[in-house]
Amino acid sequence: MSLPVSEFKRAAIINTLRGCQLFAGLPPEDLHAIAESTVIKTLDPGDYLFREGQPAQGFYLVQKGAINVHRVNAAGKEQVIRIFRVGESFAEAALATATGYPADARAVEPSQVLLVQKAGFLALLRQRPELALRMLASMSIHLRSLVAQLEDLTLKDVETRLANWLVKRCPEPLTSKPVTIELKTTKRVLAAELGTVSETFSRTLAKFREQGLLAVKGKTVTILSPERLRALLRKNLGE
Repeated sequence: MSLPVSEFKRAAIINTLRGCQLFAGLPPEDLHAIAESTVIKTLDPGDYLFREGQPAQGFYLVQKGAINVHRVNAAGKEQVIRIFRVGESFAEAALATATGYPADARAVEPSQVLLVQKAGFLALLRQRPELALRMLASMSIHLRSLVAQLEDLTLKDVETRLANWLVKRCPEPLTSKPVTIELKTTKRVLAAELGTVSETFSRTLAKFREQGLLAVKGKTVTILSPERLRALLRKNLGE
């Protein structure tokens, strides 16, 4: 559902634009110009923002909630590309192609996003070439994230992928002191990000608990010894 833009909402849009890395440091006149081409969209959990192949209306910034961008393969299995959260932008590549969106996007919780409409933004790019460089930088960040995810998915099993995911989120992976991580999404979505299903993910968590590596309570995961978990990861990788 799209909402009309009042002055209050326009101020909120400009605030969101200013807080996005893509537009950080832009002068107020540029932010106001971008806001003129921006529409607010609200979504309930499970609502689709767009489907793969649909004509691109523009790109998006998350103002509230979380958006799951994913592909569905021929067997019907969903592979999460990334969960985008507040302040993050996505689908910028759609500005440069006429083939439509390359994936599906669905809200995983009550969400509100900004649609920066394609026609208006492209017109602004012609007047402000430096914005095009920002777009390239943003797409480069997304590409690096995808390459890192592809590398993770080539790890041999779910146990190794989960250990790798957890170790990456430890500020000090060599410490023996417990580290607490708050899961920002459901276990089902996280399982899809790791290229598995909920049941296998839960069994792997249970195995780590039995080994004394983790404690889990709701969405809070405590790594009891990052050093031991890292040692397990290195062993699984044959290092």
